Amino acid sequence: MSFLSVRGWPSAGARSAGIRCACSSRTTGWSCPADHMWGTDSDGFARSSDVVRFIVDYAAEIEAPVYTGVEVTSLSPGEGNGGYAIETTNGPINAQHVVIATGPFQRPLIPDFGRAIPLVVYQTDTSHYRNAAELPPGSVLVVGTGNSGCQIADELLHSGLRVLLAVSRHRRGPRRYRGKDLMWWLEKLGSFDLNVDTFANRRYPPSIIHTGVNGGYDLDPRRLGNSGVRLAGRVIGASGDTLGFADNLEGLIAAADQSYEDFIQAAEKLADTLEIGSELGQVHELAPRPPLGVEGFCTLNLRDENIRTIIWANGFGYSFDWVKLPILDADGAPVQRQGVTACPGIYFLGLHWMHTFGSGILPFVGRDAAYLADHIDRLGH
Repeated sequence: MSFLSVRGWPSAGARSAGIRCACSSRTTGWSCPADHMWGTDSDGFARSSDVVRFIVDYAAEIEAPVYTGVEVTSLSPGEGNGGYAIETTNGPINAQHVVIATGPFQRPLIPDFGRAIPLVVYQTDTSHYRNAAELPPGSVLVVGTGNSGCQIADELLHSGLRVLLAVSRHRRGPRRYRGKDLMWWLEKLGSFDLNVDTFANRRYPPSIIHTGVNGGYDLDPRRLGNSGVRLAGRVIGASGDTLGFADNLEGLIAAADQSYEDFIQAAEKLADTLEIGSELGQVHELAPRPPLGVEGFCTLNLRDENIRTIIWANGFGYSFDWVKLPILDADGAPVQRQGVTACPGIYFLGLHWMHTFGSGILPFVGRDAAYLADHIDRLGH
């Protein structure tokens, strides 16, 4: 089996240059195999260079035939003996089985109305943002409150910039609870095993906001708002210097608050069920929700607010234009079940919520990989 790049990143090492300068892994060392931990601290967090080193070392350990500096430009039905034809910058390859493992974060989602925003406003996205020093002087609007959006807003705030944040669906959770990390609790609660098919129309819940920066701490839009970030609801349009926002900030914050309380209750119930309460730290009483220290707004004049930068952090879409097979839906998303598609021999791996919550997370992606390996092995016999 060979491993090829798709969008021209020549190697794992080169790809690391595309990771935000202040980025740290959000998963702790315990979630990796004991002989592949991020370091000696099982509760420590990896920097981007540690993750890259992990991948490079693992490839060397299993002697994976990795082709670097090779870009895949097309995947289509093969001719003659069947199978599939892969066009690359290093020449054609024919294969009976192809696993597409290019990840879920391929194309930043920037709304069409972004083109109507005046050119004087610098627009970028989470895949291109590096640090506050690279931004032009002035206020910054961050659009979206996934992990990247909240981390960037937090970093900009601590860099002394005036920050506005357009809030999207999210969940709150403690970085640590009763002495254990959030990821520990999520695994014990079975969260990584949740099947996407248990949700109506496969509409899975939003991310729990957390960060591993500076050892990890609680981070969410409510805390950012009470720390000085100005909050608004979802961005819904632009006309000249004016942006429009949905009047849904209060509902988004309330839903996230409820998710926090649900997590605490589930954690306490688990501790009682497993009779491990004596092994954990002290119970945290749920403090009353602090009042949100800011009021939302529905319109914003970029010029009046001196907003010189907009950072789009409202997620990523797929970009499988190079796949010339009937395995994508009308929106270009893969049609699959646990990675298996309708085209025999074509598979996906590592997609967000591909099969379970753990499918797109490094410590758990191996489970789907093992399933596909068994599936391919059965076809070969």
